[in-house]
Amino acid sequence: MTAGRVVSLVPSITEALAATRPESLVGATDWCTHPADLDVTRVRGTKNPDLAKILALAPDVVVANKEENRELDVRRLREAGVDVWVSEIESVPAAFAAYDELFDDVLGWARPDWLEEARALWAGPAPEATRRVAIAIWRDPWMVVGSRTFTGDLARRLGLANVYDGHAERYPRVEPGELDACGADVVLLPDEPYLFTAEDGPETLALPTELVSGRLLTWYGPSLIAAHASLARP
Repeated sequence: MTAGRVVSLVPSITEALAATRPESLVGATDWCTHPADLDVTRVRGTKNPDLAKILALAPDVVVANKEENRELDVRRLREAGVDVWVSEIESVPAAFAAYDELFDDVLGWARPDWLEEARALWAGPAPEATRRVAIAIWRDPWMVVGSRTFTGDLARRLGLANVYDGHAERYPRVEPGELDACGADVVLLPDEPYLFTAEDGPETLALPTELVSGRLLTWYGPSLIAAHASLARP
């Protein structure tokens, strides 16, 4: 079967589907901001999707993610007879494997050129680390990227050693003083999920900080091509 009507509850995958077969994407969340001209029915947020609106779209498949979406919503959609595909992506290779499964087995679509281009860019072993970093994702409370995350693996493949990579939690809470003492050369401050800015974030920390694109650092999809070009350092 070739899926002709797809609803995506995952911003990264929404961008991927829109770049591959936009005419088949009929619904997406309010957080699905790319591509900028995406014109589909909005089904509220990733954590509180409007299930009635999704059902009204009569999708062949709803695309979700274990981390970004609630198991409760997935279960309710399935109980209503909707086919829901759930990804679990904790590394760059896992992202490529998930897309292979999605396009080959779930949607029945040909693999897009952007996927093979991104796969080639990220192939091979990770380079030797050149900087020690902490990657903040939230404040009040402050939270950072810990172990077993896509973002942490992407950073490693960019030659960045995440000082919290060995933490037991995937997204541990830390106090600003602890962050300053973590041994990082720099704290990366992305503009999502928390919108860090020059006025909101750096003033709290003694360590050097660097504002970066949250999309390039945390999304898996066509953005992986731009991420490799923009975030990689010689």
